[in-house]
Amino acid sequence: MKILIAGLDCAAPELLLGEDLPNIRRLMAAGVYGRLESVIPPITVPAWQCMSTSRDPGALGVYGFRNRADHSYDGMQTADARWFKAVTMWDQVAMEGGRSIIVGVPPSYPPRRMNGISVGCFLTPDPSVDVYTHPTSVGDRLRGLVGEYPVDVKGFRTENKDKLHADILEMTRKHFEVIRHFVTSEEWDYLHFVEIGLDRIHHGFWKHHDPRHVQHDPDSPYRDVIRDYYRLLDHEIGTVLEMLDADTLVLVVSDHGARPLDGGFCVNEWLVREGYLVLRSNPNEVTPFEELDIDWGRTKAWSSGGYYARIFLNLRGREPEGTIEPADYFAVRTELAERLAATTDPEGRPLGTRVFRPEELYARVEGIAPDLIVHFGDLAWRAVGGVGYGRVHVRENDTGPDDCNHAQFGAFVLAGPGVPELGEREGAHLLDIAPTLLELAGHDVPQEMQGRQLVRPDREAAPTWSAPTEGDDLVRERLKGLGYLG
Repeated sequence: MKILIAGLDCAAPELLLGEDLPNIRRLMAAGVYGRLESVIPPITVPAWQCMSTSRDPGALGVYGFRNRADHSYDGMQTADARWFKAVTMWDQVAMEGGRSIIVGVPPSYPPRRMNGISVGCFLTPDPSVDVYTHPTSVGDRLRGLVGEYPVDVKGFRTENKDKLHADILEMTRKHFEVIRHFVTSEEWDYLHFVEIGLDRIHHGFWKHHDPRHVQHDPDSPYRDVIRDYYRLLDHEIGTVLEMLDADTLVLVVSDHGARPLDGGFCVNEWLVREGYLVLRSNPNEVTPFEELDIDWGRTKAWSSGGYYARIFLNLRGREPEGTIEPADYFAVRTELAERLAATTDPEGRPLGTRVFRPEELYARVEGIAPDLIVHFGDLAWRAVGGVGYGRVHVRENDTGPDDCNHAQFGAFVLAGPGVPELGEREGAHLLDIAPTLLELAGHDVPQEMQGRQLVRPDREAAPTWSAPTEGDDLVRERLKGLGYLG
């Protein structure tokens, strides 16, 4: 049995499952669907790898796009494909003699060596000069098929919405032309692609679409851009479905959802005010964290910004100039967590911030995890890493225009041989996808996988996952522009 996964980065369940999308509706009627709880944090990297391996971020040792490679103060590195060693669904298929094709599944740069074809994701620095496919010759095929292959839209942070819209549509057209080419011209047992255009549409146009957004304009000329794009994706997915044989499992899935972004919470500015982060000199203008003059010998904590915040404590014996005695670690962390949870909005009302401790989130904690993971306003506010704003709350984005943040729940639709017509299913988790698909398709399920089988309740095992109810400079700049760094 074949497996085809249509990944839609950032697809919102209220839109994917609630709009009149005939091909999605057809799949929903034939199988099972519902909201899909993402991992914490709900970030593209590592979420797609969490789904593909059924391992949580702690087990993978990757907690976002940028991670500490060591305990130095400047040891943050971009997680690329080489950071992930766990067995994926396509690895399992290959071990059983099958052939796979993965296209744009983050992170897939450098291109993964595999039994089949791999096409790099948006982390590819420049597909016109960098090798982004395996085998290498596939890149030449793609150029002959669509011309310059777009791994992403250029200049994503822009007020030129007409150009952004046109670029996303052109990118999506080329992506699906490539997918249809692979479906019909290659032998495969597993085909998995991720369309990044939906994430870019959301970040670029959400305020025009959502009346809940603080800057919503009901008369905006872009008010229908997002819904129209969902219809386009539904049409493109429909053209792929027409090419499949009856012995194919089909999954349409997102790694997380979308929600309106109210503004930014200047987390390092707050840490300075609260006495946790000490500067030798205060900047006269907005200054990125990496350029601050920090007195590490007096600093207790600092943060890396982005769609969520990672808080690191300056622990004696662990960090080079640690100030917190190991015996005081838990007390300091608890105090800081409580103060973060009590943060307020610009009017002094509770922000609704959620603070997580890695050892309480994950089955185990590998690599160098943050000491705390923080969702400001339950992700209504992004974490701004710079200092020099003169205030804690900002409406503007520190990386350029951005209309939305990620939401904890994405969506899934699963249909095909062996999938009962269960309709809407509650309680599904991103880690449940891999064991469900592998078992349905007749493959072994690796013991390390943490999820449970979604569609055969009589065969469910107790999940081990539980949670509470650099690359080079070019890649770094791209991540910063996309909002994953702050």
